[in-house]
Amino acid sequence: MTTVIEVMRHGEPVGGRRYRGHGVDDPLTDLGWQQMWDAVEGRPGWDFIISSPLSRCHEFAQQLSKKLKIGYGLDDRFREIGFGVWEGLTPDEILTKDSHALDHFYADPVNNRPEGAEPLEAFSERVWEGYNDLRRKHANKAILIVAHAGVVRAITANTLHMSLDDVYSNLKVEYGGIVTSIIEDNKPPKLVIKAR
Repeated sequence: MTTVIEVMRHGEPVGGRRYRGHGVDDPLTDLGWQQMWDAVEGRPGWDFIISSPLSRCHEFAQQLSKKLKIGYGLDDRFREIGFGVWEGLTPDEILTKDSHALDHFYADPVNNRPEGAEPLEAFSERVWEGYNDLRRKHANKAILIVAHAGVVRAITANTLHMSLDDVYSNLKVEYGGIVTSIIEDNKPPKLVIKAR
């Protein structure tokens, strides 16, 4: 049996580049919608779609499920990581308060979290729990998860047994980017990363 789980990052949200975790619920721009439609064009079909509850994900997932005439659901475990006091701030706004904050964060994202931020390990555990529940519930099917860059990174780190530091510092996930995991019985999962 083969189970395929694809994880897609949402498109460009309204509001420009800023730290939007699960505390900021911006919708997609017109470009963001187009990025997502472009990303799914010509891909093999899915049996079910699951989405983060944030509007930049679930509005597209709902429209895609209608178009494909397949089931759709929400799972809170796939919402983006919380950025604490950085929620809604641009990089420039963060740097005006602490000129080294972002350097420290990207050098060691596990130990240099913004104040009030969700711990990276806890975020990774909740995403991985959701992924494994989905894998068991939809065995031998093709599933699409519509979520966030952090969710893509958490699944990648867990699948490849990589450190969270390495994945969060080095894996860039474009808007509309898709990571595919192919899970065959009694074999380690294969991961395919496809940029838009």
